[in-house]
Formats: sequence, C-alpha cells, structure tokens
Amino acid sequence: MDPNRIIQALKGTIDPNLRIAAETELNQSYKIINFAPTLLQIIVSDQVEFPVRQAAAIYMKNMVTQYWPDREAPPGEAMLPFNIHENDRQKIRDNIVEGIIHSPDLIRSQLAVCLRAIIKYDFPGRWTAVVDKIGFFLQSPNNASWLGSLMCLYQLVRTYEFKKAEERDPLIAAMQIFLPRIQQKIFQLLPDSSQLSVLIQKQILKIFYALVQYALPLQLVNKQTMTQWMEIFRTIIDRDVPPETLQVDEDDRPELVWWKCKKWALHLVARLFERYGSPGNVTKEYIEFSEFFFKTYAVGIQQVLLKLLDQHRQKQYVAPRVLQQVLNYLNQGVNHSLTWKQMKPHIQSISEEVVFPLMCYKDEDEELWQEDPYEYIRMKFDVFEDHVSPTIAAQNFLYTAAKKRKEVLPKMMSFCYQILTIPSEDPRKKDGALHVIGSLADILLKKNIYKGQMELILQSYVFPLFNSELGYLRARACWVLHSFCKLKFTNDLNLRNAVELVKKSLIEDKEMPVKVEAAIALQSFISNQDQAKLYIKHSVRPVMQELLHVVRETENDDLTNVIQKMICEYSEEMTTIAVDMTQHLAMTFSKVLQSDAYEEVEDKTVMAMGILNTIDTILTVVEDHKEITQQLEGICLQVIGLVLQKHVIEFYEEVLSLAYSLTCQVISPNMWQLLGVLYEVLQQDCFEYFTDMMPLLHNYVTVDTDAFLSNPKNVEIIYNLCKKVLTGDAGEDAECHAAKLLEVIILQCQGKGIDQCIPLFVEAVLERLTRGVKTSELRTMCLQVTIAALYYSPMLLVHTLENIRFSHSAEPITAQFINQWMNDTDCFLGLHDRKVCIIGLSTLMEMQNRPEAVNAVAAQILPSLLLLFLGLKRAYASKVTNDQDENGEEDEDAEENEEIPSDEDDIREAGQQYLDMLEQHQVEEDEEDDDDDEWDEDGLEETALEGFSTPLDEDNNVDEYQIFTSALLRIQSVDAAWYQTLTAPLSEDQKKQLQEIFTLTEQRKNAAESKKIEGQGGYKFDMTAPVPTMFSFGATRGNN
Repeated sequence: MDPNRIIQALKGTIDPNLRIAAETELNQSYKIINFAPTLLQIIVSDQVEFPVRQAAAIYMKNMVTQYWPDREAPPGEAMLPFNIHENDRQKIRDNIVEGIIHSPDLIRSQLAVCLRAIIKYDFPGRWTAVVDKIGFFLQSPNNASWLGSLMCLYQLVRTYEFKKAEERDPLIAAMQIFLPRIQQKIFQLLPDSSQLSVLIQKQILKIFYALVQYALPLQLVNKQTMTQWMEIFRTIIDRDVPPETLQVDEDDRPELVWWKCKKWALHLVARLFERYGSPGNVTKEYIEFSEFFFKTYAVGIQQVLLKLLDQHRQKQYVAPRVLQQVLNYLNQGVNHSLTWKQMKPHIQSISEEVVFPLMCYKDEDEELWQEDPYEYIRMKFDVFEDHVSPTIAAQNFLYTAAKKRKEVLPKMMSFCYQILTIPSEDPRKKDGALHVIGSLADILLKKNIYKGQMELILQSYVFPLFNSELGYLRARACWVLHSFCKLKFTNDLNLRNAVELVKKSLIEDKEMPVKVEAAIALQSFISNQDQAKLYIKHSVRPVMQELLHVVRETENDDLTNVIQKMICEYSEEMTTIAVDMTQHLAMTFSKVLQSDAYEEVEDKTVMAMGILNTIDTILTVVEDHKEITQQLEGICLQVIGLVLQKHVIEFYEEVLSLAYSLTCQVISPNMWQLLGVLYEVLQQDCFEYFTDMMPLLHNYVTVDTDAFLSNPKNVEIIYNLCKKVLTGDAGEDAECHAAKLLEVIILQCQGKGIDQCIPLFVEAVLERLTRGVKTSELRTMCLQVTIAALYYSPMLLVHTLENIRFSHSAEPITAQFINQWMNDTDCFLGLHDRKVCIIGLSTLMEMQNRPEAVNAVAAQILPSLLLLFLGLKRAYASKVTNDQDENGEEDEDAEENEEIPSDEDDIREAGQQYLDMLEQHQVEEDEEDDDDDEWDEDGLEETALEGFSTPLDEDNNVDEYQIFTSALLRIQSVDAAWYQTLTAPLSEDQKKQLQEIFTLTEQRKNAAESKKIEGQGGYKFDMTAPVPTMFSFGATRGNN
C-alpha cells in the first residue's frame, strides 16, 4: 500500500475544497490489505506533517472501533461484512503500544481508544502478549516512556472497570505483575514535583481508581499493600502545590496537573471510604476490610482533609473539585462516631465559614447571569454539574450533618435567622441563608419545633424578596417556596400569596432565570397543594403562554415536565388553548432539531423528546374534542414529517406515539398517506421500531376497517412489514408483534372478503415456525394466526395447508401444524389466546370434511380443551381481581427523628439490613427459574399482546363457552361415532369437568340475556336455577 497516496488523501480531508474527493479516495482504499498498518506507520512518523498524522489517527480510531471485531453475515446474505484482515490486525497489535509511547498527546489519546477496542476483543484470547509488551516498557528508567506505557495499562484496566469480580481474572493476573511495579514508581516520584513526574503520578492514580471503583480485588490489595497506598494518597493530598501556580489565572488553575493529581487522590480515598471502608454499610465480602480501613485510616485521612478545609477557610486557593471531594469524604464521616468526634469541634466553623459561603451567590454566578443567563440556567439544572459542584457537595454535607447530629441544626438555623433579621445585611448572605433553609426543608418540616415557624419565615423574609431589585434574590425566593411546597399553611391567605407571587414572577419578571425558578415552583404547588390548583385555574392561558415562551427561549427540559403537569391538571381549560400551545411546541421542536448544536448537545435531545411527549399529552387531553384534534393533526404531521425526513431515529418512538394518538378515533386521508410514508422510511432505516409502530398499525386495521380494506395498498403495506420482520433479524419480540398484527387483520376482517390474503398470512407464519424458535410466545403466536384463519374459513385454511410446501419436506404441512398445535395447547396463556385456541379446536372438531390428521389426534382434543377452560376460568378471575384497585394512605404528620447520639455510628436499614437484603436478592435470582414453573400459569394471566384487541375480545360478542358446547352438542346429535371417539378417552374427573363447563355455559347465557333485558329496563334471570345435563358418555343421545 503506497503511503504517499494515503497521505495525500488525508491532507485533502483537511482542505474543504478537496474533502469530498479525498474521502472518496479513502473509502475506496480502506478495505485493501495493509491499509490499516500503513495508516499506523503514517501516524507514528515524525516525517509527516502533524495535522495529517492527527487526521490519520482519527481515521484509524473510527476504523478500529467499527471493523476490528469479527462480524457474521446478516440473515439471507452470503457475503461477510468487512473486517480488518487478521494479518493487518497482527501488524497493528505488534506496533500500537510503541506508537502510543512515542506519539504526542493529541495523537496518543486517539491511539489509546484504538488500543482499548483491540484489548476488548482480543485480550486474553488472541493477544496475551500485550501484558508482556506493557511490562517491558514499564521496566524502563526513562520517565518519558513511562507515561505512554501507563496510558496503555490504563486502557487494559478500563476494559475491566465495570465487569463483575468473577469476570476480572485476566486483569487480576496482569495486575499481580503491574501493581507492585507502579506502586514502587509512584513512591519514588513523590518527592519530585516536576510536571512530568506529577503527570505520571496522576496516571497511576487513575489506573488504581479504575481498578477499585466497582470491585476491590482483595487478593491484590491486602492490609500491608493498602497501608502503602493510603500513605501515598495522604502524602499527595497533604503536600503543597508549587507556589508558582498562583501566577496562573484562577479559572485555569484546576487544569494544572498538581491540582488534578490531588483531585484523583481525594477521589480515591472518598470512593474507598464510601464503598469499602464504612462499617455497617458494605456488602458481606468487605466487612472485615471495612473495619480495618476505618480504624486504620479514616481519622488520619480526615485530619488532612480538615487541614485543606482550613486553608480554604483562610482564603488560600483550593481547586473546586478538590474541595468537593473533601466534602464528600466528610459527608461519609458524619455517620461514624470516631470521625464525627474528630469533626465535631470544627463543625460550626465548617458550617458557617466553609459551607455557608459556598451556598451564597458568588461573583462567578453574577458574571454568568449577566453575560449569559441561558447558560446560567443550564448550569443550575445540569444533573452532571451536580456531581462535580462544591456547592452541591456542601449542601449534601450540611443536610447529612443536620439530619444525623443534633448539635448542627439549631446552631445553623440560628445563624441563618440572624442574617435574615438584619435589614442591612449583605444580600448575597441572605441568598445563602435562604439556600441553607431551603436545602433543609425536608428535615425542618418533620420537626415540630420548626415546622410551625416556617410559614412565618416565608411570610416575613421570603415574600418581600419578590420585590427585590436583585434578580438572584427573586429567583431564590421562588426556589425557597418550591422547597417548602409541602408545608401545611395555617393561613390560607399566605398560600394564596405564595402562589400569586410565583405566578406573577413567571408572567411578568424580566429575568429568565427567575421565570424558570417560578415555573418549577408553580408546578410543585399544583402537585402538593389542592387549594393552589384553584388559585391558578383562572390564569391557565397566560401561565401556559409564558411557559411555552420560556421553554422555547431556554430549551430547558425540566420545564416540559411543568407544561405536562399543567396540561393534566387543567384538561378542561386546555381545550381552548391546545392549538396555540401545540403550534408553539412544534416551532420550538423545529428550532431545536435544526440548530447547529443539536448533534453535540445531549440536553437538546432530552428537551426535544420532552416536547414530543408534551404534544402527545395534549392530544390525549383533547381526544374527545374531534374538531380540536383535526386542527392539531396538521401541526403534528409537520413534526412527524421533520423527524422522518431527517431520519432522527432516536425520536421514532415518540412520533409513532403521536401518530397513534391521531388515529384513535378517526383516520383522516392525511393519516392514511402517512402509512405509506412510514413504510418507505422504515424500509430505509431499520425494523427495530416495529414494536413501537404496532399500536399505530393496530389503529389502521381496527379504527376504520372498511377504509383500510378499500385500498389494497394498505393491506399490502401491513403484510410486507410483517413479512419483513418475520424473515429478518428483528428479534422474537418484534416477530410476535408481527404475527399478532396478522391475527388481528384476520379476526377484524371476518366476513369482509380477504380470502386472497389468508394463504399469504398462513404461509408467512408457518415458514417462520420451520426455522429455530426460542420462545413459546412466538411459537403460539404463529399458531394463533393459523387458528384465526381456521375460524375465518375452515375449508380455505385446509386448502391452503394442503398446497403449502416448504423446502425441507415435500409433504403438505397440515399434519405438522395440527400436531404442533396439540403439543402446545398448554402454552396458550391469557384470556384472548386461550379463547382463540378454544374456538379453533371447537371449529376443528366440528368440521365435516376434516383432515385425517385431526382424527389422529382425536384423543387429545377434549383433554386439551378442558385444560384451556381451566386456565381461562383462572384468567377471568384474575381480570376481576386486577380491576379492583386499593388505595392506601400514609400519615405525614408524625414527627421523624433520624438523629444519632455522638458516640454511635449510623448503621441504618440502608446499612447492614439493606445489604443483607441485596445478598438475599442474588439467592432469589438463582432460584428464579424454579419459581417460573410454579407461577407461569397463575401469574401471567394477561399476555403482553392482549392490549391489541380484536372483535373476539369485546364483551358478549363471541362467547367461547357457547361455541364449544354448541359444537359438541351438534356432534353428539349428528355424528355419534365421532362423538364417541372424542369422549372415550376422558376420565371420570374430566367428564365431570365437561358437565361443569356446560353448566357454566348456561349461566353465562342467562347472565348475558339478563344484562341485555336489564339494560332495557326489564328483569333479572335467576342464575342459580338448575341446569339440565345435556352431555352423555358412552351412548348416543337417542339412548339417554
């Protein structure tokens, strides 16, 4: 492979004018043998321009992640999909570790991704040598090669980071070699504070973290080893950062390697304490280790952390993530008496001089609010930000301390109250005081001494802030009301004022962060205060209009939940503004979907999904208003069209749900056109969304069956979809849905002239049965389609079966079908499936020109039917039970006290009892298979597909009891020999069951008549009236 040709093509990808031709060249070359190794040579060559090397590294990363693993040919295709050739793979394996070691950082990071993919698929099976290769370079005295070698080792460890302990044996074997070596190296490097030295130290800490994050390998980390590691962590946390780092801008300091190294050391001790070193809160295998860890290290480490907090308190710089991890460790320490005793003398100082300032409005908040209020909103509502924010860590620490240690809450409340009562106090401190009080709302509302004062505090110190000139105080006021939304107001006027102030902030405030907080507060009041719903009722239109405006401006996904709540609570009022709302939401969705940043920002996907769900909620609310639904249809079709046109598959589920909602009552010409569009789109994309499409397809078949049948193209589309699913690799769940849809068509179109479709449907499902079927659900569903065809027209089905030939057998499939049916009658579950099976068997045994295969299984027919009726009786009983819902109420007024004495540890239900329960859960999982055998029949009385109804499922439409008894009585009357053949194998118990079925049939018939006459104002039949015995056994009816 000519390297120069690849280099020129890669160079072309950087030039916008040459990009298309260059990418075409690469796409024509990448499958050629030796392309990938040549690419690696280019990447590591110092003679090639750096941008070209970087482009090559990115291309290599994409190629390895996509084409390294062996892949099988798709079903029905003979040609194997492209994989990197094994010879090429070996060349890459031989050289990639060296490539990582000798490459610059930007290229090294791309090659590291390649290495992890290779290790994932090839280690240990095809590439045990990677351990030797990394080991060789880790013996080098050259620090420069150590950094690349550790990067390679990190990829190996990360491959096993989230695997179960029993799946980590290859890693443990490798780390037996590497762990002592990297421990020795980091210990040697501790006195060296140069950048390269600290970079290597940081990489070793990251390796250790990946090794122990989810499972602590005790065979690697014994007490002596752990003591050495803990001393390393303590040293790194305690050592000073070089003073010259203070010359760096404060915003850039967290990225300095010295702070990053300290952060990883803290990350490790916090994780070890939380997961393995907290007695009473660990799983069984770590009990001994937790006792050792806690007694040996917890206090010593905490001493160093308290020193760091004191530095921060004295205004010395501490990186935010370091501060956050310190607070996380202390949060765990609050629960234990030993660490609490050490912390207790400092708790007031920590609370007032560290935690409180972190919870106050800061300069960086003000800067962001003024420069980019939308980014300020995003940061405040970003759940990922919560995991790294020192403010949230401070809030969590204070909450735990106030909840668990009785000394904390009174002093902190007194401190905050003092700030609130001084009129001239710094507004930012007032913000902090309210932030503290709101954060502790759950605790305050459960303590009698405080919950009676809260209403007065809101009235005196929160309500007035709505008139503040400072936007952040108005936003805080909304947030505090949201925090106390469950408060039981003694004065209804205060509740009315709270709701009115929040509503006014949403509608009239000029600052967007205030509007967002107000919207969320409003939702919380509506959700928790019945009276608040009435106060908002007359302002639904302006509230909703402003909510839509704020959503469109901020693209905040939390607000879509607010809108959905409003829609559900005020469904009547919604009907008047539904069209305007949906139009607004559609415009916002279009803006989000077509924005340049959409592909990169996950929040926008969540936001867009929330909008689609909100539109769907509106459709549900107005479903009984036909004229409104018609207006909404056009707007929704634009949204659906946009998603389908751009092939945004992550929203297919939501737009299919929209289409379903638009077809529940009536199907317009435009919605019929959508069926064809969906068919074309799904042909292009994939069939993994067939199950999501199923409710919509069911509507097309059942809502207006005549319109469905009026255009043969509709039936053809549905059939082709189902056929493609049944012959492809969509999975058995999707195949069950496809078969179900065919059954629905047959039962829905009974007597509507679809004779030409029956052979196609039957052949499709029986062909699927000839291939491997893993689940009984798919097997019975395929049988059920054929049984429905029997019910549709017995003679047509027999004719179809006699003419079907499959490649594996020249014989008609009739006997195979009937034998399979008889073998699987116990697999028909739920109401519908049993009902179909009973009707099918009744039809089968009553046929005059029945196939010979039926005679061969005559002895099984009635016993199978009796079994089905027994299950059906249980299913009906289960349905009645499930329809009777019971609601329980909880007493919310009882005071809760979760404080623990200073000399005790917090070993809670979430501690040992909870962990014992988790352990028991594993045992229960192991026994699950045995349980399935016992509850399969009794528990699964409704199958997953029964929601897709057919005419058979309508009350009093078709009674399977009457169909069966009528059929058997007719056979008894006109064909005594066949009747004798059917009934002869029955035992006395089975004969008794048969008589009980007849009795129940008469009772059901009387009940149906009674219900019908009662509905016309008539009388009731006596259901206990005696029923004559009609079946005779061993004789013809004439001999009774």
